[in-house]
Amino acid sequence: MNKVTFFTLGCKVNQYETEAMEEIFEKRGYTVVDNDEVADIYVINTCTVTNLGDRKSRQFIRRAKKLNQDAIVAAVGCYSQVAPEEVEKIEDVDIIIGTTNRDKIVDLCEEVRSSNKRINIVKNIKGYKEFEDLNIVDVKDKTRAYIKIQEGCNQFCSYCIIPYARGPIRSRRLDNIIKETKRLSETGFKEIILTGIHVASYGKDLKDVNLLDVIEEVGKVNGIDRIRLSSIEPTLIDEDFMERTIKIKKLCDHFHLSLQSGSDRVLEGMNRKYTTSQYKEIVNLIRRYLPDAGITTDIIVGFPGETEEEFEETCNFVKDIKFSRIHVFKYSSRKGTPASKFEGQIDGNTKHIRSEKLISLGDDLMDDFHEKFIGKTMEVLFEEESKEDVKFMEGYTTNYIRVKAEASEDIKGKILPVKIIAKQNDLLIGKIEEL
Repeated sequence: MNKVTFFTLGCKVNQYETEAMEEIFEKRGYTVVDNDEVADIYVINTCTVTNLGDRKSRQFIRRAKKLNQDAIVAAVGCYSQVAPEEVEKIEDVDIIIGTTNRDKIVDLCEEVRSSNKRINIVKNIKGYKEFEDLNIVDVKDKTRAYIKIQEGCNQFCSYCIIPYARGPIRSRRLDNIIKETKRLSETGFKEIILTGIHVASYGKDLKDVNLLDVIEEVGKVNGIDRIRLSSIEPTLIDEDFMERTIKIKKLCDHFHLSLQSGSDRVLEGMNRKYTTSQYKEIVNLIRRYLPDAGITTDIIVGFPGETEEEFEETCNFVKDIKFSRIHVFKYSSRKGTPASKFEGQIDGNTKHIRSEKLISLGDDLMDDFHEKFIGKTMEVLFEEESKEDVKFMEGYTTNYIRVKAEASEDIKGKILPVKIIAKQNDLLIGKIEEL
């Protein structure tokens, strides 16, 4: 029993945690294999943000046993945490782990192998205060590296199941973050992405430290040229934040500010902590300091009670802000959240129509944003060969635009100046100015 494979659903935090669990197995002498190979252990890192996430989690769990009837199947993560009884009803599951104690996964697999008994160690995480250190030593990608700095959420937006799946906010110690950053720098990484469940709340459970301190300290690490933030609450951004981060010079001019709706009434129903006017002021503040900043966002359509007029408010607000990219989600009712009991639940067809309209609008805005940079020179961190043509390499600018350029040699991991010459679908075409 020495082969293990992983199926990972959901967010970047889940992907980070999967890599950390892979390393735990490797250190114990196991071989991590691809999904298409037969394995002795199948770990499904589940998601529960939407009903689709739940369904896919169940599908992957059942699929694993079909690939190898004698394999051990472990269901881990958010879906297991919020619905352990549902997961337990799936006969193919041998081990159920929530969003804590994932560092014990190898021991649990070996215990099941020797005892042939099912194990469920999911426990209530309300009030849980410990940050689970799932460190990654050997990151597979050699250009950008994620560092998980925070766990949990205290926001309790009315539509969101995550506070129940991840528990209250817990922050990783700053010295631990810097230690991992230095190790990644020595390995050759140029860009660090600070991620977590609610990154903006970093440090609220600690003394005398916050997200700005993390950015400043990571910025002091030699070899790290870029610092990027994952999704953050817009209210984190103020004058002090911009003044301090602009001095670091390494923080990317890309901000993913969750909006969710452009209607103040809908925002209130969602229990978001800002109005559209406050959101716009924050975007204007960012652009005052960083005129070319990429502003990306998430928007939910079909929230209970959302009228056609309120949806149009969102469309108009999106046009007004001129986002560089938007991610559109159809509202998914989650049992246990306040919004699941709200009146005025929207039918699926209406949600689909609104989603398609907003996606189309987002594509137009992205096209407009890209247009601004034709003829300009931008710094690009190259990551991989182009899937369409191996003569080309692709990478990202600091403001999160994907760029493709012809390269006569392997430039993966290098940051190079690129003259932008054209647009192509969702990326820009450029010419490398020096090699």
